[in-house]
Amino acid sequence: MNDEAPAQAATTAGAGATRLAAAIKVSRPRKRFDIATGAGLVLSIILITAALLLTGNLKSFYDLPSVLMVVLGTFTITAVSFSSDDLKKGIQIIRSSLVKSVRRPSTMARQLLDIAVLVKSKGPLSLSQIEAETKKDPFLFQAINFIADGYNADEISRILTQDIEALIDRHKRTASIARRAAEVAPAMGLVGTLVGLVQMLNQLDDPSTIGPSMAIALLTTFYGAIMSTVFLMPLANKLERNSTEDVMIKDMILAAVVSMARQDHPRKLEHELNMLLPPGERIRYFSQ
Repeated sequence: MNDEAPAQAATTAGAGATRLAAAIKVSRPRKRFDIATGAGLVLSIILITAALLLTGNLKSFYDLPSVLMVVLGTFTITAVSFSSDDLKKGIQIIRSSLVKSVRRPSTMARQLLDIAVLVKSKGPLSLSQIEAETKKDPFLFQAINFIADGYNADEISRILTQDIEALIDRHKRTASIARRAAEVAPAMGLVGTLVGLVQMLNQLDDPSTIGPSMAIALLTTFYGAIMSTVFLMPLANKLERNSTEDVMIKDMILAAVVSMARQDHPRKLEHELNMLLPPGERIRYFSQ
């Protein structure tokens, strides 16, 4: 009987760990088209087009050489300022900015606390039971594996902090590409205007060409201002905002995994997560 009691207790504990693990669900980041970005761009184009139509002559605002000078000139000069690797990674991140990862920080915080409660109650080995769930988030899966592999809290903090800093650096470089292009576009417009003015001055013997030549010269400045104000600067701001949201989620995962590695009480982790969350997203996990 004495030998059966510990075995029964171990079986009961294992069943309890299984129940706790089964209740844990990790939300997979869902990709969704960023309606705000798309709608903003479309409405801006519609408003500008409508304003041009009210002038009664939309064709007067189109000049192919001016478009080529501003658009191609902006991209080529921006490319000179960065390496090919930076441009490739930047293009990928810019594409992803139109498709936003939808995941509420408060939901992620509750899921991390669920995992922390499991680890506190049943130990780090219980993490193997939620491997399928943690795989939904690659960064979380990597962080959880550090605990399972026996890394201490300081080692985990150092490794994950370096990963987050590398992510921030990539996002900053991408945003800097967009901001550099936003600076170049008006300058290319001014260059095009100067070229047009030189051509106009060469034709002063024919007064009838002065008006049309001046209009074409000013178009490049117009294109540069539109390209910078409507497209490039908002894109840079969007990239920075998306980076902030992504880094916040990863900082929460870092705080949770380090807390688990230190075997802190989940209540302490709740306070740490609420410090990272925006005021409107803060949770009350143990007093709900």
